Order: sequence, then C-alpha cells, then structure tokens
Amino acid sequence: MTSTAPAVHLRTGLRAAGYSDDEVRQRVRAGELGVVRRGAYVDGPLPDDHATRHLTAVRAASEQLCADAVFSHASAALLHGWPVWGLPLGAVHATRSRRTGGRVDPAVHVHAARLRDDEVTWLDGVLVTDAPRTVADVARTAPFTQAVVVADAALASGTVDADSLARAIARQKGWPGAPRARRVLAFADGGSRSVGESRSRVAIAQAGLPAPELQHEFVDRGGAHVGTVDFWWPRKRVLGEFDGLVKYGRLVPPGRTAADVLVAEKAREDALRDLDLRVLRWLWSDLTDFRATAARLRERLS
Repeated sequence: MTSTAPAVHLRTGLRAAGYSDDEVRQRVRAGELGVVRRGAYVDGPLPDDHATRHLTAVRAASEQLCADAVFSHASAALLHGWPVWGLPLGAVHATRSRRTGGRVDPAVHVHAARLRDDEVTWLDGVLVTDAPRTVADVARTAPFTQAVVVADAALASGTVDADSLARAIARQKGWPGAPRARRVLAFADGGSRSVGESRSRVAIAQAGLPAPELQHEFVDRGGAHVGTVDFWWPRKRVLGEFDGLVKYGRLVPPGRTAADVLVAEKAREDALRDLDLRVLRWLWSDLTDFRATAARLRERLS
C-alpha cells in the first residue's frame, strides 16, 4: 500500500487507548480526527487527493472486512500503482471467492466471483488481485476508455503482457462484460506512456483515423537523437504530440525551471520540423471534444 496513505485508527483501538466515544466525537468536531468510514479515522483532515483518500479507505477496510476479502477492480489498480482516470473512487472494491453474497453500499462494493489461488497476491500487507486479474476485472466492468487507461498503464509497467492478460480474460469467458474485456485487450498498448496518450489513442480510433505508431524515435541528418514522439503516421510524415503541460509546471525536473523546459521543448520541435515533419499538438481540453483536432489530423493525413 502506498506510503502516502495516512495511518488509520479504528474506534476499537482508540477505546483501548483510553478514549471514550464522546471524546472521539469531540476530536472529530475539532478537526483532530478525520472520518474515513464508520469506526475508522485518521489524524487531521482526510487527504485532498482522491487516489490517496481511496487508498486510505482501503487501509481502513482491510481492518474491517472479512478475512477472505481480496481488494480488486479500481482499488487493486491503485494498489498496483496504475492511474484510474475516470473511475469512481467513492467505494472500496473487494472480491470474495463465492457465487453469491456480493453487496454494494456507499463505502464498499463487495463482488462475488470465483478467485483462483494464483490470482491473489500480497501488496504491502493486504490481499489484492494479481495484475492480470485486476486488468481483466476493470476491463469487464469499466467504460472502454477508462479500461484502456488501466490496461495501457499495466502493460507499460511490465507487470503484465498480452499473453497473461489473454489468459486472465479467457478464465472469465461467459462472465458479464467478457466481450468488452476482449475488446479492451485487443486495443491496449504499452506504448502509451500516460493517461493523456491512452485517451488520445481512443479518440483517434473513434474518429476513424488510422492508428499511429507509438513512441517513434527521430534522429537528425547527422545521426543525433532529436526526440521520441507520442504518435507517428509515417506515410504522411505527420507526428502528433499530446501536451499535458505538466512538464512546464509542477513536475519540472530538479535543477531546471519551467522556462528551461519550455525552451528545450521549442528547440526539439524546431529540430523535428527541420526533418520536414508536420507537427500537430493537442491538450487536455481537446480530449473533451476531439472533433476539431480530428479534423486537423484528417486534413494532414489526407
């Protein structure tokens, strides 16, 4: 479990430490304790970040759920370290290996589904579905784009490959959402290196545009490395770049300023244009409605 998730105090532990229920309520009202879920608290306010808050809820649930509950779906994806863009994080997901007995409430979604022993692993002290099973579960149950984001990230991390995903999905033949999972697997590509790139690939495909090559490397006429681009259509010498703007802001490399990065990126793009390449960039906002960007791409690829 991520070390950024704060420690959780259960009501039973607070009682054992000498706090009465009234004192616990007083500490909550004073902001000294944040309520994770019924009977579970953290020191101070809950984390602002949705992912960290969810992992904190996982930590609390691990102390309160039945011993055979295995964290799964979006919860497991976060525990494996993958982005879960667009997936609801209000409830913790866990699976119990049984045919019936699933339940859904605002805090926990317990799935009832067969779990093989080799589909379960330990991560930081809690039972979690292993990487292939986690991707398969998300691919069956999540919308296509969100599932592709998870599958791409899992492939890029090296913790799964196409064969292990195919086996995990084949085990779920006949389960609800299995055809959707096979579609996600057919589309997933570890060449996508970010949520924005995965979302871009889906948008490009949905616009009916040709599939690009991913992470293509360019060298200049002297053989020096110019850069690696997100998307490349070689027949028309068109390259596409998703620009999340993060590299110009809070994730600037140590020892460099945002201005340094911006100047370097401008020089890189000029060098690519010197190779007689047509460059098209788009932003997060363009992914909300990709039609204008798709039209610009279609014109360059025609």
